[in-house]
Amino acid sequence: MRSIGGHWSRFEADQRILIRKCAFDWRARTGPFGMLRIRDALLDGQGQLDVRAFGAIPLAHFDAQPPLTRGEIMRYLAEIPWAPHAILSNPALLWRGGDGGMLWVGAKGTGDVAWVRLELDEEGRIGGVFAPDRPRMVDDGFVPTPWTGRFSDYRCQDGLRLPFAASVSWLVGGVEEIVWEGRLTGWQMISAGIGETNLPARIPLDQRSGRRPR
Repeated sequence: MRSIGGHWSRFEADQRILIRKCAFDWRARTGPFGMLRIRDALLDGQGQLDVRAFGAIPLAHFDAQPPLTRGEIMRYLAEIPWAPHAILSNPALLWRGGDGGMLWVGAKGTGDVAWVRLELDEEGRIGGVFAPDRPRMVDDGFVPTPWTGRFSDYRCQDGLRLPFAASVSWLVGGVEEIVWEGRLTGWQMISAGIGETNLPARIPLDQRSGRRPR
């Protein structure tokens, strides 16, 4: 992963994606000896983003605000290929048709409905996603920016067809800038723990690692 125009950093991450409500919790480790810990999440309807050193020293924190939450909702919608049960199990999802093998999926956040376009390949799998106005963090604010993702290397896992490779890009000034690449290294359905009342009965878990593209 990287910022636009920045250097690539390797990382490992675990993510939980809820299938009955719009929520996820992504925790990554990067830097020397995994000293930097990043948490990117959508929990209880609020976006969260934190960066800590050694998991304890705060380096960056972004309070929940409408643009951040909207961006996290769009991320949840875009990652439906990793949580296909949500298509039928999440009552918060809204659907509308598109042209030429495309569908739009949306969900309401703190303001209007956030929409992401799903692009289907010849086999009906989600090969790409697109949002024309996902909030992108610039300095101390957010700028609506075209955002796209690609999924590939579909494999059978626990009776499901899941993409094991993905990338994410921002489209800035007509130029596509890849900022994240990853591979799925594990996936399973797990039950919510005791006391986790905000979680559904079962959720997917994915583990990913990224590197600079070759």
